[in-house]
Amino acid sequence: MIELVVVATLFLGVLLALYAVGVPVAVAMGITSIIVMVSPLGGGFNLGTISNQLLFGLNSFSLLAIPFYLLLGRLMNYIGVTERIFRFANALVGQFRGGIAHVNVVASVIFSGMSGAAVADAAGLGRVEYTAMRDHGYDKKFSLGVTGASTIIGPLVPPSIPLIMYGVLAEESIGDLFLGGIFPGLLLALILVIMIVILSKVRGYEPDATFDKREFWESFKGAFLAIMVPILIVGGILSGLFTATEAGAVAVIYTLCLGMLYGEMTLGGLAQELQESMVETFALTFIIGVAALYGLVAVQLQLPIMMADAITAISDNELIVILLLVALLLVVGTFMETIAAITILVPVIVPILDQVGIDPLYFGIVMVLTLMIGLLTPPFGIVLFVLEKVTDASLEEVIRGILLFYVPMFLVLLIVILFPEFVLYIPNL
Repeated sequence: MIELVVVATLFLGVLLALYAVGVPVAVAMGITSIIVMVSPLGGGFNLGTISNQLLFGLNSFSLLAIPFYLLLGRLMNYIGVTERIFRFANALVGQFRGGIAHVNVVASVIFSGMSGAAVADAAGLGRVEYTAMRDHGYDKKFSLGVTGASTIIGPLVPPSIPLIMYGVLAEESIGDLFLGGIFPGLLLALILVIMIVILSKVRGYEPDATFDKREFWESFKGAFLAIMVPILIVGGILSGLFTATEAGAVAVIYTLCLGMLYGEMTLGGLAQELQESMVETFALTFIIGVAALYGLVAVQLQLPIMMADAITAISDNELIVILLLVALLLVVGTFMETIAAITILVPVIVPILDQVGIDPLYFGIVMVLTLMIGLLTPPFGIVLFVLEKVTDASLEEVIRGILLFYVPMFLVLLIVILFPEFVLYIPNL
């Protein structure tokens, strides 16, 4: 146990110290890897090892999915899909009690197929959703809570950047991970809708509009081609027409055609989106390359083996091990960005899953859902800060608004933990 503490302090302590003072996560992992290699516990500094890991860590067909889906999200925002989706969602469910709050959730489910990131949902739809709820008389806390909670649906419903990162690092099928996230994402949306109905009745919120067949039809026509993007991705994977990576490429081409059809795309704007998505792609792939080196150093230190022994010494029951790992992820998620947490922890956790017999595909959904809750958890939840920027609320008001909505989020997490088949059903078809 003492050896584990010493190794973990060296391996994780240096990294977290660098991260805490503002060093970018990739650079922090690289510096930590070198420090560990030259330490008495390391295997010695070797430039050949470093260069091989940086090269072969990026030599993966699955990594091609990252630039496609990053560009897809940017293009869908650029051509004005956000407003079309919100209008259609409003025409669809605006007539129910708490109507605009339901629109908030439905729009997030649809928009998730365009961005695959909770932060993108909060920044892209957050301002529109929050403003609409306030304009219809909903109080600030309720509006902030619904808007914040609905953002974590995006990384569960395909496509999903966090699931791509997990799939690459854990060597799991990205297509299967995409399919495994469908039911948990839809379940979260359903439970949020039920909670909105209950709160709306208690607080006396009335329907915001009556159903208008003409408006429904017009908004549906305006949003139909955009809604086809997630259907194209999931349908293509389910039917076997293409892999998750190829689905991203097809979706990008489809979206380019959509932009030209809408007349919202210019060469200058397209060049700008390409440039910004390339910068994001380079940042993520650099993180993955350094993560491969960081994972090798962890193996050389035998950290995964020591952590597995420590956890299994407490219990070798699968459920208890999962609960222990979830507790760790909840703590990490409160102060570390999702991609950074996945990059750092997956190489350490996967050997534990193998030893205990937990399906890595199933745990990938559990891990991403847990870290998504971390995005809404003080003190450093990124979505909290995004909502502060795109609304008229203070950070304290955002946090207070989110508190009640931890109930549906943790309820879904508990259901996913207790019933693995909820995740594995579609991938096993």
